[in-house]
Parts: sequence; structure tokens; C-alpha cells
Amino acid sequence: MSNFAQLKNNRKAQFDKLAQAAETVNSTGRQEDTSYWKPTIDKAGNGSAIIRFLPPSNGEDVPFVRYWDHGFQGPGGWYIEKSLTSIGEQDPVGEINTKLWNSGVEADKEIARKQKRRLHYVSNIYVVSDPGNPLNEGKVFKYEYGKKIFDKINEAMHPQFEDEEAVNPFDFWEGANFRLRIRQVEGYRNYDKSSFDGPSPLKEDDSELEAIWNSQHPVQEILDPKNFKSYNELAKKLQRVLGNVVQQTTAEQESLPEEKAWTPPVSEPKQEKVVQDTNWDDDDDSLEFFKKLANE
Repeated sequence: MSNFAQLKNNRKAQFDKLAQAAETVNSTGRQEDTSYWKPTIDKAGNGSAIIRFLPPSNGEDVPFVRYWDHGFQGPGGWYIEKSLTSIGEQDPVGEINTKLWNSGVEADKEIARKQKRRLHYVSNIYVVSDPGNPLNEGKVFKYEYGKKIFDKINEAMHPQFEDEEAVNPFDFWEGANFRLRIRQVEGYRNYDKSSFDGPSPLKEDDSELEAIWNSQHPVQEILDPKNFKSYNELAKKLQRVLGNVVQQTTAEQESLPEEKAWTPPVSEPKQEKVVQDTNWDDDDDSLEFFKKLANE
């Protein structure tokens, strides 16, 4: 059957897909990326699921990617953008935060904290159990998570005690299911109760494992420079969000009669060593909060 004939015969199914996509856009303001899985959280902020971290996708060497972004509000609106430090380049927010943090003034450090980078990891997972949405069970998704969960992955690979056996959580045959336990503690999501089971094959049949492997999503492309805005684009947006002025440190404000206007550079920044602003990095995934506010 020709492609055109398929188009004619399948138009009812295509209409259903189109209607569903339009409903998603209308309800969220933007079409959600259905390749990502999110745990279901109840009204109390609690949730649970069993997932399995998967090995590198076909053609990739590492089973996860790490990136940073910023989410904060200024006089000119919201700034929600991925940080160029994720790909080893200078970032305008990072430069301002470094300047503020190094001023030695606590008020400046507090501003830097509010504008801090937020750390994210993305891996492929297989959903073993999802009580909040059973339709996800038996499927492969990308999963975005924070430092607390990655620390548990790292602890499994590098156990603290000699009588504990190292486990590769990303292994099909000798990996382990991850019991995700989410609680609301002091207004934040807490993952302390999450843990790995003992090592076990995800499936006994290698043909099933191969089918899962072939259905995985590429994740390394997340760090492709084409998926990041340029330094100058970010600088212009930051200028607008901050109200067209540079954030001066407290000491500078006392020595200057008025704030200077900030003109973003028109050429590419000099290739200098990137200063990692670890003093204000976040270790949770509260960026969703900022995204929801920005879309209201």
C-alpha cells in the first residue's frame, strides 16, 4: 500500500492523535514532551514508583547526561534558561553570581543564591511499577532527576563499607530496581527513603532486553551546543530580566552615584577558565515550580 493510500485509510487515527495533541497544548500552554516520565505526586506531596535505570543507548557511551540551568524572577520577568557552563563555556548569570559571591557581603551572596544554577541529570529508565499511572508500566522513558538521586546511584557503584558489593545500577543483568520514595519535607521534595533493591536481571529473556534497549532515547544530544542559546542571546535576556542594569555588589553601589547601564558584548566572550559556582548550586529539582509560575 502506498504512503498516500495509508494517509487516506488512517485519517481517523490521525485525527484522534491531532485532537489529543491540541488538547495537551490547550491545557498546558505548550505541548509536553511525552518521552519524559514523571512520578505522580498526591496532594500531600508524596509519591512512589519502581524504576530501572538503563544502560547507554545504542551509539552512546554514557547512560546519563548532566546539565545546569537557572530559574529566577527579576523586575523584567522570568529567566529560565540552560546554563552554558553545562558545555564548558562562560555563562552571563554565572559571571554575575561569581562577582556577587566574591564580594564578601552576605547580601550579595543571598542574591547569588536566588540566581543559582540548578543541577539536573537525565537517564533512560524502564518503569517497573507506577501506582499513580499504571499505563506507564513496561515502557521506556527519559527521566530527569537531581543530585540526591544521583548520589544514591553513586553510592551503589561505590559502597562505603567493605562488606557491601558494588552494583552497576545501569546494567540489564546485574543492575537493581530503584524504589523511588518521595515525601514532602519542610516544603521540598525529599528522596531520602528511596533505595535500590538487590541485584537482579531486568528480564530473563535477552530478546526482551534487546527490545527495551532498542526503544531507548538518545540523551547525549541534550548537550549539543545547538540546543543552547548563545552567550549574547542569554546576556540580552538577562539584561531585560534584571531591568536593563548590571547587578552591582554592595560595595560598588556605595562607591557609585548611580547604577551603570549594561550593554551586552557584541563579540564572543574570551575563552577563559569557567568558574564553577558550586557555592550556590542547588541539589533539588524545584525548577518545575518556576516553570509553572512562568506559564501562569
